[in-house]
Amino acid sequence: MTGNPNEDAMKYARSLMVAAAVLLLFGFKAFGQETKQEAKPDTAAPAAQEVKPEAKQEPAPAAAAQPEAKEATHDHAPGVENRFVATIGADGVQHVELIGGEYYFDPNYVVVKVNTPVELKVKKAPGYVPHDITVKAPEAGIVFQADLDKDWQTIKFTPTKVGKYEMICDKKLLWFKSHKDRGMDGFIEVVP
Repeated sequence: MTGNPNEDAMKYARSLMVAAAVLLLFGFKAFGQETKQEAKPDTAAPAAQEVKPEAKQEPAPAAAAQPEAKEATHDHAPGVENRFVATIGADGVQHVELIGGEYYFDPNYVVVKVNTPVELKVKKAPGYVPHDITVKAPEAGIVFQADLDKDWQTIKFTPTKVGKYEMICDKKLLWFKSHKDRGMDGFIEVVP
């Protein structure tokens, strides 16, 4: 403080402008402007679901055919469906592996059978922006939220109702578009 009210006000205003400029620069760099426009159905309130972190393991048998190269990059553009149809393993469980990265899920459309247990293994692709995966479909027995990490996590559920249920990343920074609005969404389709 200099004692001069006008000088103090100018210093304060300058510091606010510098802070705003830094925040805008960071925001545009970390949260690019690509978007995906598609109407989404509303979902119900969340309920608890089992999410178990685990160390890196060998890929599940049903997901072994997925390319390993997708850990660094994904192979579809925003808004393009990348479908994975789960098969039932010898253990009677449907195994699915999913990677979330810079505003995408890979695969972003997962098809599973009703009344058959699912083990969804999820992890985050390399990068600095935090992501999660959230599904809120209690009417179908599919409710979970898990922060994505560099290590695989297993989410277990048994879908009880045929239908199409949205999965999203519900992260958002300040006034920027949410990760869902940037294309980090997809569907779990439950079939008979």
